[in-house]
Amino acid sequence: MANRRIFMATAALALATTSAAWAQGFPAKPIRFIVPYTAGGTTDLVARTVGAHMAQSLGQPVIIENRGGAGGNIGMDAVAKAAADGYTVGMGAISTNALNPHIYRKTPFDPRKDFSAISLLGNSTIVLEVNPAFPVKTVAQLLEHARKHPGEAYSTAGAGTSMHLAGVLFAQMSKTDWSHVPYKGSTPLLNDLLGGQVNVAFDNLPASLPHIQAGKLRALAVAGSQRSPALPNVPTMAEAGLPGYDVEPWFGVYGPAGLPAAVVQRLNTALVAALADPAIKDKLALAGFTPRSSSAAELQALTLREYERLGAVAKSAHMVSE
Repeated sequence: MANRRIFMATAALALATTSAAWAQGFPAKPIRFIVPYTAGGTTDLVARTVGAHMAQSLGQPVIIENRGGAGGNIGMDAVAKAAADGYTVGMGAISTNALNPHIYRKTPFDPRKDFSAISLLGNSTIVLEVNPAFPVKTVAQLLEHARKHPGEAYSTAGAGTSMHLAGVLFAQMSKTDWSHVPYKGSTPLLNDLLGGQVNVAFDNLPASLPHIQAGKLRALAVAGSQRSPALPNVPTMAEAGLPGYDVEPWFGVYGPAGLPAAVVQRLNTALVAALADPAIKDKLALAGFTPRSSSAAELQALTLREYERLGAVAKSAHMVSE
Protein backbone atom coordinates (compact mmCIF):
# COMPACT_ATOMS: atom_id res chain seq x y z
CA MET A 1 0.00 0.00 0.00
CA ALA A 2 2.87 2.35 0.86
CA ASN A 3 4.53 1.65 -2.48
CA ARG A 4 1.24 2.38 -4.29
CA ARG A 5 0.92 5.75 -2.49
CA ILE A 6 4.50 6.64 -3.40
CA PHE A 7 3.84 5.69 -7.04
CA MET A 8 0.66 7.78 -7.21
CA ALA A 9 2.36 10.79 -5.61
CA THR A 10 5.29 10.49 -7.99
CA ALA A 11 2.99 10.19 -11.00
CA ALA A 12 0.99 13.24 -9.93
CA LEU A 13 4.16 15.25 -9.45
CA ALA A 14 5.46 14.18 -12.86
CA LEU A 15 2.15 15.12 -14.51
CA ALA A 16 2.12 18.53 -12.83
CA THR A 17 5.75 19.14 -13.76
CA THR A 18 5.13 18.12 -17.38
CA SER A 19 2.00 20.31 -17.58
CA ALA A 20 3.82 23.32 -16.14
CA ALA A 21 6.78 22.83 -18.46
CA TRP A 22 4.50 22.52 -21.48
CA ALA A 23 2.55 25.61 -20.45
CA GLN A 24 5.76 27.64 -20.18
CA GLY A 25 5.91 27.56 -23.97
CA PHE A 26 2.27 28.60 -24.30
CA PRO A 27 1.20 30.12 -26.60
CA ALA A 28 3.29 28.92 -29.50
CA LYS A 29 0.72 29.74 -32.19
CA PRO A 30 -2.30 32.05 -32.73
CA ILE A 31 -5.27 31.82 -30.36
CA ARG A 32 -8.79 31.61 -31.72
CA PHE A 33 -11.24 33.80 -29.77
CA ILE A 34 -14.81 32.81 -30.66
CA VAL A 35 -17.51 35.45 -30.34
CA PRO A 36 -20.86 33.60 -30.41
CA TYR A 37 -22.72 36.48 -32.04
CA THR A 38 -22.56 38.39 -35.31
CA ALA A 39 -20.06 41.19 -35.82
CA GLY A 40 -20.99 44.63 -34.60
CA GLY A 41 -22.48 43.77 -31.20
CA THR A 42 -21.18 44.25 -27.68
CA THR A 43 -19.33 40.96 -27.51
CA ASP A 44 -17.58 41.68 -30.80
CA LEU A 45 -16.49 45.16 -29.72
CA VAL A 46 -15.16 43.97 -26.36
CA ALA A 47 -13.44 40.89 -27.80
CA ARG A 48 -11.60 42.88 -30.47
CA THR A 49 -10.51 45.57 -28.02
CA VAL A 50 -9.32 43.15 -25.35
CA GLY A 51 -7.99 40.61 -27.85
CA ALA A 52 -5.62 43.15 -29.40
CA HIS A 53 -4.07 43.84 -26.00
CA MET A 54 -3.87 40.12 -25.18
CA ALA A 55 -1.98 39.53 -28.41
CA GLN A 56 0.69 41.97 -27.28
CA SER A 57 0.98 40.31 -23.86
CA LEU A 58 1.02 36.76 -25.20
CA GLY A 59 3.23 37.38 -28.21
CA GLN A 60 0.81 35.62 -30.57
CA PRO A 61 -2.14 36.86 -32.66
CA VAL A 62 -5.59 36.59 -31.10
CA ILE A 63 -7.96 35.95 -33.99
CA ILE A 64 -11.59 36.93 -33.47
CA GLU A 65 -14.05 34.50 -35.04
CA ASN A 66 -17.75 35.44 -35.12
CA ARG A 67 -19.98 32.35 -34.98
CA GLY A 68 -23.52 33.53 -34.34
CA GLY A 69 -26.76 31.60 -34.10
CA ALA A 70 -29.09 29.94 -31.59
CA GLY A 71 -28.66 32.69 -29.01
CA GLY A 72 -24.91 32.12 -28.84
CA ASN A 73 -25.17 28.35 -28.44
CA ILE A 74 -23.46 27.53 -31.75
CA GLY A 75 -20.33 29.51 -30.97
CA MET A 76 -20.02 28.33 -27.38
CA ASP A 77 -20.60 24.74 -28.45
CA ALA A 78 -17.56 25.09 -30.71
CA VAL A 79 -15.58 26.25 -27.67
CA ALA A 80 -16.82 23.34 -25.55
CA LYS A 81 -15.81 20.82 -28.24
CA ALA A 82 -12.39 22.33 -29.00
CA ALA A 83 -9.14 20.74 -27.88
CA ALA A 84 -8.32 21.58 -24.27
CA ASP A 85 -4.99 23.19 -25.13
CA GLY A 86 -5.76 26.91 -24.70
CA TYR A 87 -5.76 27.74 -28.39
CA THR A 88 -9.54 28.16 -28.55
CA VAL A 89 -11.43 30.36 -26.12
CA GLY A 90 -14.81 32.02 -26.32
CA MET A 91 -16.76 34.92 -24.92
CA GLY A 92 -19.51 33.51 -22.78
CA ALA A 93 -22.21 35.64 -21.23
CA ILE A 94 -25.11 35.69 -18.83
CA SER A 95 -27.18 34.28 -21.70
CA THR A 96 -24.98 31.48 -23.04
CA ASN A 97 -23.56 30.32 -19.71
CA ALA A 98 -26.52 30.80 -17.38
CA LEU A 99 -29.86 31.38 -19.12
CA ASN A 100 -29.88 29.46 -22.41
CA PRO A 101 -29.92 25.91 -20.98
CA HIS A 102 -33.21 26.74 -19.26
CA ILE A 103 -35.02 28.07 -22.33
CA TYR A 104 -33.67 26.07 -25.29
CA ARG A 105 -35.09 22.57 -25.61
CA LYS A 106 -31.74 21.32 -26.86
CA THR A 107 -28.63 23.01 -25.52
CA PRO A 108 -25.55 21.14 -26.76
CA PHE A 109 -23.46 21.85 -23.65
CA ASP A 110 -23.72 22.14 -19.89
CA PRO A 111 -22.16 25.46 -18.79
CA ARG A 112 -21.52 24.06 -15.33
CA LYS A 113 -19.10 21.36 -16.46
CA ASP A 114 -18.20 21.75 -20.17
CA PHE A 115 -16.04 24.88 -19.83
CA SER A 116 -12.97 26.13 -18.03
CA ALA A 117 -13.67 29.59 -16.64
CA ILE A 118 -10.79 32.01 -17.28
CA SER A 119 -11.79 35.57 -16.33
CA LEU A 120 -14.75 37.87 -16.09
CA LEU A 121 -14.63 40.70 -18.63
CA GLY A 122 -17.23 43.02 -17.14
CA ASN A 123 -20.80 44.20 -17.46
CA SER A 124 -22.74 45.80 -20.25
CA THR A 125 -25.75 48.08 -20.18
CA ILE A 126 -29.07 47.28 -21.81
CA VAL A 127 -31.04 50.20 -23.17
CA LEU A 128 -34.77 50.43 -23.90
CA GLU A 129 -35.02 52.46 -27.07
CA VAL A 130 -37.49 53.48 -29.77
CA ASN A 131 -37.45 54.89 -33.25
CA PRO A 132 -37.85 58.70 -32.90
CA ALA A 133 -40.92 58.59 -35.14
CA PHE A 134 -42.68 56.37 -32.59
CA PRO A 135 -44.89 58.68 -30.49
CA VAL A 136 -43.48 57.98 -27.01
CA LYS A 137 -40.74 59.84 -25.17
CA THR A 138 -40.80 58.21 -21.73
CA VAL A 139 -41.28 54.79 -20.17
CA ALA A 140 -44.59 55.97 -18.72
CA GLN A 141 -45.84 56.90 -22.18
CA LEU A 142 -44.65 53.57 -23.56
CA LEU A 143 -46.55 51.67 -20.88
CA GLU A 144 -49.66 53.74 -21.56
CA HIS A 145 -49.32 52.85 -25.24
CA ALA A 146 -48.83 49.15 -24.39
CA ARG A 147 -51.96 49.04 -22.27
CA LYS A 148 -53.95 50.46 -25.16
CA HIS A 149 -52.31 48.11 -27.66
CA PRO A 150 -51.84 44.69 -26.01
CA GLY A 151 -49.52 42.45 -27.99
CA GLU A 152 -47.34 45.35 -29.16
CA ALA A 153 -44.00 44.03 -30.41
CA TYR A 154 -40.58 44.62 -28.93
CA SER A 155 -37.42 43.36 -30.58
CA THR A 156 -34.08 42.10 -29.30
CA ALA A 157 -30.84 40.75 -30.71
CA GLY A 158 -31.97 37.19 -30.09
CA ALA A 159 -34.09 34.77 -28.12
CA GLY A 160 -32.47 33.82 -24.84
CA THR A 161 -30.21 36.87 -24.75
CA SER A 162 -29.97 39.19 -21.76
CA MET A 163 -32.01 41.68 -23.83
CA HIS A 164 -34.78 39.09 -24.09
CA LEU A 165 -34.60 38.63 -20.33
CA ALA A 166 -34.85 42.42 -19.92
CA GLY A 167 -37.99 42.46 -22.06
CA VAL A 168 -39.59 39.60 -20.16
CA LEU A 169 -39.00 41.29 -16.81
CA PHE A 170 -40.26 44.59 -18.22
CA ALA A 171 -43.54 42.95 -19.22
CA GLN A 172 -43.82 41.07 -15.92
CA MET A 173 -43.14 44.03 -13.65
CA SER A 174 -45.29 46.49 -15.62
CA LYS A 175 -48.09 43.94 -16.08
CA THR A 176 -48.28 44.68 -19.80
CA ASP A 177 -48.67 42.30 -22.74
CA TRP A 178 -45.92 42.25 -25.39
CA SER A 179 -44.86 40.10 -28.34
CA HIS A 180 -41.16 39.29 -28.61
CA VAL A 181 -39.53 39.54 -32.06
CA PRO A 182 -35.95 38.16 -31.92
CA TYR A 183 -33.25 39.00 -34.46
CA LYS A 184 -29.96 37.30 -35.17
CA GLY A 185 -27.74 39.92 -33.60
CA SER A 186 -27.71 43.66 -32.95
CA THR A 187 -26.78 44.68 -36.48
CA PRO A 188 -29.94 43.43 -38.25
CA LEU A 189 -32.05 44.60 -35.31
CA LEU A 190 -30.64 48.12 -35.49
CA ASN A 191 -31.03 48.23 -39.27
CA ASP A 192 -34.77 47.64 -38.90
CA LEU A 193 -35.10 49.90 -35.87
CA LEU A 194 -33.40 52.75 -37.72
CA GLY A 195 -35.52 52.05 -40.79
CA GLY A 196 -38.79 52.15 -38.88
CA GLN A 197 -39.69 48.49 -39.40
CA VAL A 198 -39.30 48.08 -35.63
CA ASN A 199 -40.63 50.56 -33.07
CA VAL A 200 -39.38 49.30 -29.69
CA ALA A 201 -36.21 47.41 -28.79
CA PHE A 202 -34.00 46.28 -25.94
CA ASP A 203 -30.37 46.25 -27.03
CA ASN A 204 -26.90 46.28 -25.54
CA LEU A 205 -25.81 49.89 -25.27
CA PRO A 206 -22.41 49.66 -27.03
CA ALA A 207 -24.10 48.70 -30.31
CA SER A 208 -26.84 51.34 -30.04
CA LEU A 209 -24.92 54.20 -28.47
CA PRO A 210 -23.63 55.87 -31.69
CA HIS A 211 -27.18 56.00 -33.08
CA ILE A 212 -28.57 57.39 -29.82
CA GLN A 213 -25.88 60.05 -29.71
CA ALA A 214 -26.64 60.97 -33.33
CA GLY A 215 -30.35 61.37 -32.53
CA LYS A 216 -31.34 58.49 -34.79
CA LEU A 217 -32.72 56.49 -31.86
CA ARG A 218 -34.39 57.64 -28.64
CA ALA A 219 -33.26 56.03 -25.36
CA LEU A 220 -36.05 55.76 -22.78
CA ALA A 221 -34.22 54.00 -19.94
CA VAL A 222 -31.30 51.76 -19.06
CA ALA A 223 -31.89 48.40 -17.42
CA GLY A 224 -29.17 48.38 -14.75
CA SER A 225 -29.27 49.63 -11.19
CA GLN A 226 -27.32 52.79 -12.04
CA ARG A 227 -27.34 55.27 -14.88
CA SER A 228 -24.77 54.75 -17.61
CA PRO A 229 -21.89 57.26 -17.69
CA ALA A 230 -22.33 57.22 -21.47
CA LEU A 231 -25.97 58.37 -21.11
CA PRO A 232 -26.10 60.37 -17.87
CA ASN A 233 -29.45 61.99 -18.70
CA VAL A 234 -31.24 58.70 -19.36
CA PRO A 235 -32.98 57.27 -16.26
CA THR A 236 -32.76 53.76 -14.97
CA MET A 237 -35.87 51.65 -15.34
CA ALA A 238 -36.40 51.92 -11.57
CA GLU A 239 -36.25 55.72 -11.79
CA ALA A 240 -38.66 55.61 -14.72
CA GLY A 241 -41.35 53.87 -12.70
CA LEU A 242 -40.41 50.20 -12.20
CA PRO A 243 -38.76 50.04 -8.75
CA GLY A 244 -36.62 46.96 -8.25
CA TYR A 245 -36.04 46.41 -11.97
CA ASP A 246 -32.39 45.51 -12.61
CA VAL A 247 -30.86 43.52 -15.47
CA GLU A 248 -27.11 43.85 -15.90
CA PRO A 249 -25.52 41.39 -18.34
CA TRP A 250 -22.06 40.05 -17.59
CA PHE A 251 -19.46 38.60 -19.95
CA GLY A 252 -16.52 36.30 -19.40
CA VAL A 253 -13.90 34.27 -21.24
CA TYR A 254 -14.09 30.48 -21.15
CA GLY A 255 -12.12 27.64 -22.66
CA PRO A 256 -13.03 23.96 -23.04
CA ALA A 257 -13.24 21.86 -19.88
CA GLY A 258 -9.94 20.42 -18.74
CA LEU A 259 -7.60 23.29 -19.60
CA PRO A 260 -4.28 22.90 -17.74
CA ALA A 261 -4.17 25.18 -14.72
CA ALA A 262 -1.00 26.85 -15.94
CA VAL A 263 -2.66 27.71 -19.28
CA VAL A 264 -5.71 29.12 -17.49
CA GLN A 265 -3.41 31.27 -15.37
CA ARG A 266 -1.46 32.50 -18.42
CA LEU A 267 -4.66 33.53 -20.19
CA ASN A 268 -6.10 35.03 -17.03
CA THR A 269 -2.99 37.15 -16.50
CA ALA A 270 -3.24 38.50 -20.06
CA LEU A 271 -6.93 39.33 -19.64
CA VAL A 272 -6.45 41.02 -16.28
CA ALA A 273 -3.63 43.14 -17.74
CA ALA A 274 -5.79 44.15 -20.70
CA LEU A 275 -8.70 45.21 -18.52
CA ALA A 276 -6.38 47.18 -16.22
CA ASP A 277 -4.96 49.23 -19.11
CA PRO A 278 -6.35 52.79 -18.77
CA ALA A 279 -6.73 53.14 -22.55
CA ILE A 280 -8.75 49.91 -22.75
CA LYS A 281 -10.88 50.87 -19.74
CA ASP A 282 -11.64 54.30 -21.19
CA LYS A 283 -12.50 52.94 -24.64
CA LEU A 284 -14.89 50.34 -23.24
CA ALA A 285 -16.46 52.77 -20.76
CA LEU A 286 -17.18 55.27 -23.51
CA ALA A 287 -18.94 52.49 -25.39
CA GLY A 288 -21.20 51.72 -22.43
CA PHE A 289 -19.29 48.70 -21.11
CA THR A 290 -17.93 48.44 -17.56
CA PRO A 291 -14.71 46.39 -17.60
CA ARG A 292 -14.06 44.13 -14.61
CA SER A 293 -11.67 41.18 -14.40
CA SER A 294 -11.72 38.28 -11.95
CA SER A 295 -9.96 35.09 -11.04
CA ALA A 296 -10.99 31.91 -12.81
CA ALA A 297 -12.58 30.64 -9.60
CA GLU A 298 -14.66 33.81 -9.22
CA LEU A 299 -16.04 33.49 -12.75
CA GLN A 300 -16.90 29.84 -12.18
CA ALA A 301 -18.72 30.69 -8.94
CA LEU A 302 -20.67 33.46 -10.71
CA THR A 303 -21.63 31.06 -13.50
CA LEU A 304 -23.03 28.51 -11.05
CA ARG A 305 -24.97 31.14 -9.05
CA GLU A 306 -26.48 32.73 -12.16
CA TYR A 307 -27.37 29.36 -13.65
CA GLU A 308 -29.58 28.66 -10.64
CA ARG A 309 -31.01 32.20 -10.37
CA LEU A 310 -31.95 32.56 -14.02
CA GLY A 311 -33.35 29.07 -14.16
CA ALA A 312 -36.00 30.19 -11.67
CA VAL A 313 -36.70 33.37 -13.70
CA ALA A 314 -37.04 31.45 -16.97
CA LYS A 315 -39.38 28.92 -15.41
CA SER A 316 -41.66 31.54 -13.87
CA ALA A 317 -41.79 33.52 -17.14
CA HIS A 318 -42.25 30.40 -19.31
CA MET A 319 -39.32 31.50 -21.49
CA VAL A 320 -38.93 28.95 -24.27
CA SER A 321 -36.96 28.96 -27.52
CA GLU A 322 -36.27 26.33 -30.13
